[in-house]
Amino acid sequence: MKRVHINITVTDLDRSVGFYTTLFGTGPTVLKQDYAKWMLEDPRLNLSISTRCGAPGVDHLGIQTETADELDTLAGRLKAAGEHHVDQADANCCYARGDKTWVFDPEGVAWETFHTTGVITHYGEDLGPETGAPASAA
Repeated sequence: MKRVHINITVTDLDRSVGFYTTLFGTGPTVLKQDYAKWMLEDPRLNLSISTRCGAPGVDHLGIQTETADELDTLAGRLKAAGEHHVDQADANCCYARGDKTWVFDPEGVAWETFHTTGVITHYGEDLGPETGAPASAA
């Protein structure tokens, strides 16, 4: 089963954590000094907020998979559609490690499809849909 992912850049993490905690009725699953994440079942959502990305607002959207096979299927769809994509194995970002495929939709919105394989102790930096560009530049 897959989960929608939204990453939002914020200017005031504490204020935003308060807002989303009230909205969802629960605190974040992960809380760091520059990052917070909610893993919700209703709605099935992975929402992350961070002060580390570009301009305030939606940074990128995504679909988180529970298995590597689901990720392979989604990445295969993007490749079959002929969309430019960037595959990343063992990426380190947002206090997590995982495999990803990045793509821009026809309007230029950055999407990541990903499967998380572990946690890391630092924020990390991965690549966005443009080879060599940090995700926050996407």
